[in-house]
Amino acid sequence: MISVMQKHQRYFPIEKDGKLLPHFVTVANGNIDNFDLVRKGNESVVRARFADAAFFVNEDLKKSLSDYVPALASLTFQKDLGSMLDKSKRIGAQLDGLGTQFGFDKNDAKTAARAAVLCKADLATKMVVEMTSLQGVMGRDYALAAGEDEAVAYAIQDHYSTKPRSKSALAIGIADRLDSLAGLFAAGLAPTGNKDPFAQRRAALGIVESLMNLDVDFDLSAALKVAAAQLPLELSDENFQACLAFIVARLRVILLEKGYRHDVVDAVLTEQSNNPAGVVRAVEQLTAAMKTDAWETLLPAFARCARITRSQEETFATNEGALVEAVEKDLFKLSTEAAKSQINSMNDFMKAFAPLISPINEFFENVLVMAEDQALKESRLGMLQEIAGMLRGIADLSKVEGF
Repeated sequence: MISVMQKHQRYFPIEKDGKLLPHFVTVANGNIDNFDLVRKGNESVVRARFADAAFFVNEDLKKSLSDYVPALASLTFQKDLGSMLDKSKRIGAQLDGLGTQFGFDKNDAKTAARAAVLCKADLATKMVVEMTSLQGVMGRDYALAAGEDEAVAYAIQDHYSTKPRSKSALAIGIADRLDSLAGLFAAGLAPTGNKDPFAQRRAALGIVESLMNLDVDFDLSAALKVAAAQLPLELSDENFQACLAFIVARLRVILLEKGYRHDVVDAVLTEQSNNPAGVVRAVEQLTAAMKTDAWETLLPAFARCARITRSQEETFATNEGALVEAVEKDLFKLSTEAAKSQINSMNDFMKAFAPLISPINEFFENVLVMAEDQALKESRLGMLQEIAGMLRGIADLSKVEGF
């Protein structure tokens, strides 16, 4: 009823305490002599619109939601990618791979499988053909009317949302968007400039926002490969990378719009762009860390280790027996202890690295890293490589201002 008022009549529906009231506000243009006549005219028109909507719903309910699934074969998604029925089948085919990432239990898997079959069925109903904004909403209502499980019904609705209420809905929503993006990139229809006829930017934003909102760790690259495997077209390596970069670019835009610094965002994206929720956490933690007093000593100490080792093409192992100076032996023991820490976040790194700051500074003040003795030089470089690698997979601090 709200959709009818808003779309057809441009009325303002009135709600109180979240409940729709039998009133609306409209705007009359010009000098009005008889407001009562205007009111009655608007009421008459909207009654007719409501009657049309009721007719569509009643007609739709003469069949079960599942009965509309075959009709999806006549709705084209894209000429090279087949029909909406083909698309819904590809969504279902992705669920095994995505379910593993989301930690599906048996109920999640069962709900997702059924919802995937039905998730696009309402596109063939009269009500959604008349008003496309109700896709998903009508699917939910028609599923409930047909006796489908409530979890299935809400997964049908929520797969369009960026705040889904279940793992099943999240998986279907991401599968749907990945199918669109992978397929359209494979078909050579990537967005160019301001042209985005298939709303691919919205699809990419939907993926990123869903994972961010639910704070779910997820491997975008692995999931995109699963989606690509179901396509009737081949997604070349070049298009695969372009598609992945396109999604990550939307993540970057979101973070910058939230006010995070460019250098902080780029530092994190360099190391873990495949995991949007992890990126958000790391950006938040790195931003907070940079505001602490400890940062003033932490960054220079870390930078000394990273700068001297980043040009080394070979990875060296540290031979403790080759170390000769007391300060380097002490640093080796502390760095070995720190390496045992479980470093999965910026906060973990801050805690593990703090005890190394003074020993690192003492080391560089008293020890020549590039010693003439090859074994000694390699052992010292190996130790510093180990320290510089503590943030691998979390952030690249060389991107941060002041490094």
